[in-house]
Amino acid sequence: MDTSRCQPSKRSERLGQNDLARRWNISPRTLERWRWLRHGPRYLKIGGRVVYRLEDIEAFEVKQLRGAE
Repeated sequence: MDTSRCQPSKRSERLGQNDLARRWNISPRTLERWRWLRHGPRYLKIGGRVVYRLEDIEAFEVKQLRGAE
């Protein structure tokens, strides 16, 4: 049996709103407001549930880098 198709890859990892809020130490309500303002990372809305792809979270984090390089 080929299980390689059943195993999630890094690209398919997703975080829910509460998980992302914990990751960034912010309120889930902040993420709701950001979605309303069209700010923050890209997200998916599946069956009324909001999820964020790990690749979109990481891309957003890179854009937030500040300071001298």
